[in-house]
Amino acid sequence: MSRIGKRPIPIPSKVTVTIDGQQVKVKGSKGELDWVLPDTIKAEQVGETVQVSRREETRTARESHGLSRTLVANMIEGVSKGFEKRLDIQGVGYRAQVQGRNLILNVGYSKPVEIVPPEGIEVKVENNTNVIVSGINKEVVGNTAAKIRAVRPPEVYKGKGIRYAGEIVRRKAGKAGKK
Repeated sequence: MSRIGKRPIPIPSKVTVTIDGQQVKVKGSKGELDWVLPDTIKAEQVGETVQVSRREETRTARESHGLSRTLVANMIEGVSKGFEKRLDIQGVGYRAQVQGRNLILNVGYSKPVEIVPPEGIEVKVENNTNVIVSGINKEVVGNTAAKIRAVRPPEVYKGKGIRYAGEIVRRKAGKAGKK
């Protein structure tokens, strides 16, 4: 039995969970999310918790049990607290700015790179070098942050590029000079 899947999901106050067959809808102060459970998984609300269990003991049911529980828990956390990813830009002349909803990155290319965030995602910039991606859907927040990082990933010789806050980039020694 999945250790993660067995754990009940507590529902905070001001969050409502509606389970209609395989459809799970979560509504909170930050917004509303819904997701369809796989056919092999069922969810039920027991008091102030949500319990996710398997309908059958097949391999696919065991595979998706813990995943389904985690996705429902992320939905509940997202509509109550929200998620955020922070990125740091390092490099001489590298900077970011927000223009309307779009993020403009000047990271050493001949033209600025413009990134249009998906619906429900908010992008902020602090000190021209710190980018904050926030939203209620953990998957979309992570994918948007990964797309921003992919514009100029950190390089190993000088350490220039866009990295996650707290990410450690191992540096390499350059070519040895001639004597």
